[in-house]
Amino acid sequence: MSMDNKDSSDFIKDREIEEILSANRRAEPERVREILAKALELKGIAMDEAAALMMVSDPDLLKEMFEAASKVKDAIYGRRMVIFAPLYISNLCGNECLYCAFRARNKEVKRRALTQEEIARETEILINRGHKRILLVAGEAYPSQEGFQYVLDSVKTIYSVKSGPGEIRRVNANVAPLTEYEFKRLKETGIGTYQLFQETYHRDTYHKVHVAGKKIDYGWRVTAFDRAMRSGIDDCGIGVLFGLFNWNYELLAMLQHIRHLEEVFGVGPHTISVPRIEPAVGSNLAEHPPAAVSDIDFRKIVAILRLTVPYTGIIMSTRETANLRRELFALGVSQISGGSRTNPGGYSEAGLQEDTEAQFSLGDQRSLDEVIRDVARLGYVPSFCTGCYRLGRTGKDFMDLAKPGEIRHHCDPNAFSTFQEYLSDYASPETKTLGEELINSVMPRLEPEIRDMTKRMVDEVRAGKRDVYC
Repeated sequence: MSMDNKDSSDFIKDREIEEILSANRRAEPERVREILAKALELKGIAMDEAAALMMVSDPDLLKEMFEAASKVKDAIYGRRMVIFAPLYISNLCGNECLYCAFRARNKEVKRRALTQEEIARETEILINRGHKRILLVAGEAYPSQEGFQYVLDSVKTIYSVKSGPGEIRRVNANVAPLTEYEFKRLKETGIGTYQLFQETYHRDTYHKVHVAGKKIDYGWRVTAFDRAMRSGIDDCGIGVLFGLFNWNYELLAMLQHIRHLEEVFGVGPHTISVPRIEPAVGSNLAEHPPAAVSDIDFRKIVAILRLTVPYTGIIMSTRETANLRRELFALGVSQISGGSRTNPGGYSEAGLQEDTEAQFSLGDQRSLDEVIRDVARLGYVPSFCTGCYRLGRTGKDFMDLAKPGEIRHHCDPNAFSTFQEYLSDYASPETKTLGEELINSVMPRLEPEIRDMTKRMVDEVRAGKRDVYC
């Protein structure tokens, strides 16, 4: 029997979730403070402790929880904020997901798959805006004559594009679940992280909102990371689409999934994405989410994740507004997209979101330069770093460096050097002035060993050298 046929989804345990939620229905202040004190040790907290934090509603306790999340974020990530852009290469799809504009039966969406020439043009535009990291996104169907080869060719095309001093140094991929053989082929293209969202872990809800296509198979989707990791892709990005079912359940189920990966493969996901349902063309469900998540609960989700899995990156997309994204930086978000478009060809065609081709509505439509300037004004150092991927610090190797704090000896210098590249090559005069001031004020406050390495690398970039990393 093929390993692809041995997958099982029994690691998502509904009864365990129900029992944890039932046993932690009250948020006693003394216990909450004990949990927060434990979280500040930077070793994470258990699922039942995360459940207790979900119940916090007292304003003073909420403030303490958010402050604890902020301290954990600062202790591990410092002032770094990783920047990337999604590149949608197609909106073809064979699934019928009731919340998504790309669903197969939606006649309001113009279907399109970019040619390799168009992908190269989109890539060139992103490079010329300053991007170094791309998340390739495709609908869950491919041009009939090319099949999965279309994705492989697209990754190669992105890597092949050079423009001035720039290039894309790391392509991550968000594509449909694959067989082990396909995952091996994807790895051979040199991708970084493989990203996939379960959308909802609640089985009944899953089947209600996924009504046709390959995606109706819950088990095949939830075990995709098992196949990816068995195939050698040890950096995976997990996620839930909040708003389909109760967020308390979804969060605990995602933690079960993380626990499963840690037990089987010795390492959990590299990143967690926390998208909320946004309006989508042709989707009544997206306009009226069945379990809408409020802004305050959304803040709690980010904070609880940061306290529970402190070394896992948390990604915030441009689904959310600029104001909310700013608030969530401090609570745990460590990666953001900037200047994003979610329609194929969106970067080259008038630079605007085309609703009839897009997957969802954007909450933040600012340019990359505006996002960078805003991030820097808040005191964060925008990072385009790709050093870990290129030096083999992925999966368990990355976590073995991250947990004792040694990864900062690499991440901090790489953040500053790639930010300096952006300032030297792409920034507007206003952003460049602000960014240089930030580097000059923050760099002296780094630990001596890290500071010396950082200064050397930044000076090399200022002198004209590019792609300086450690």
